[in-house]
Amino acid sequence: MQRFIAALMAAASCAGIAHAQTAPLSGVPMAAPAGGDVVTLESALAQGGAASPSIEASTAGVRAATAARSVAGLRPNPEIQATTENVAGTGVYKGLRSSETTVGVALPLELGGKRSARVALANARLTRAEIQSAIAIADLRLRITQLYVEAAAAERRTEVLGEQATIAANALRIASERVRAGAASPIEQQRADVLRINAQVAADSATRQAQAARSNLAALTGAPITGSLDRGWFDQVASLYGPAQPVDVEGTLAFVAATADVRTADAQVRLARTLRVPDITISAGARRLEQTNDTAAVIGVSIPIPIFNNGRAFVSQARAEQTQAQALRNLVVLDTRQEIARAQTELANAAATARATGGPALSAAAESARIARVGYSQGKFDQIALLDAERTLSQTRQSYVDALAAYHDAEARLQRLTTPAPLAGER
Repeated sequence: MQRFIAALMAAASCAGIAHAQTAPLSGVPMAAPAGGDVVTLESALAQGGAASPSIEASTAGVRAATAARSVAGLRPNPEIQATTENVAGTGVYKGLRSSETTVGVALPLELGGKRSARVALANARLTRAEIQSAIAIADLRLRITQLYVEAAAAERRTEVLGEQATIAANALRIASERVRAGAASPIEQQRADVLRINAQVAADSATRQAQAARSNLAALTGAPITGSLDRGWFDQVASLYGPAQPVDVEGTLAFVAATADVRTADAQVRLARTLRVPDITISAGARRLEQTNDTAAVIGVSIPIPIFNNGRAFVSQARAEQTQAQALRNLVVLDTRQEIARAQTELANAAATARATGGPALSAAAESARIARVGYSQGKFDQIALLDAERTLSQTRQSYVDALAAYHDAEARLQRLTTPAPLAGER
């Protein structure tokens, strides 16, 4: 089981690395946070896979299903029977003078293929448990990736808003100098001071959000996040051109899990049918007659009469559950196709937005803000033009970060939806 989980984690990691072969966007560079080594997404995934309770729970589920498979193959235990008759009566039966003692062995015999049906049901449940283990791994990778994206985006927003707070403080300084020189109204100084305060509040709030995102990521991975996050990975966006490639839904984890549920229901129907066949119990023993000191053989057969419970209700229940499982599998096909199409669309849209905002739009906004700052300090532009340029730059930077976060989130969800199912061994 450990080799199975390790192989699946390695395959998922290779798929994620292959999908991430992308080119970084152009735009205004931002300074990376100092301190510690870079914590990559793959290192966070590896740490989370080693410490996650969900992996431990799914592994225990496989062990339980394996043990249940062994139990299903066991035969009924024989019984030792001992009886004494004709004792403590009256007349000739007083005391033990006329007692008859019988000692024997009874062996239940299962008919109708009950044992093979139980084994088939246990095998189906074991396969479902292994698929559930793969689902737990895929879900864990998605959660860690989403938290990693959230933390990386939060740090980038902190940088953006921190720079805007610095720019607002510098704008207040310039406005104060212009007011002292009589080149501007005191209203400009007050307006610049309000903008500085708001910018600092936003920067402090972003810092707290980034710390909370790091704490959430550390809680899930089971290790503190001390280094900087992988900025190069966060800035990468794939080149998506043309229509999205179709995905084979029948190879996904969701479909294979639903198919395993159908097979489990089929095996349950088979077992319910076998239970309608009564079992027999054969017994054989020896009887000793105390009065004559003779011994005689005793042979018996016990057959239940299915009057009150003939198993028909259990068969009806199993067939209804079988129909339900088949309908749910059909629903899984529809839902999975819709979710994959939605994720592909969101991925393409986020990539286009990130390339637009992080490329020419961000460069134009940065240049416009630079010109506005120089012009305002020289008295060529009024404060309204400066504030508009700074607001446009801040919004473009934040839109760029939001688009990157949306892109990586959609990419992670698409990878989760299209994670290939493990190949179940023949049993």
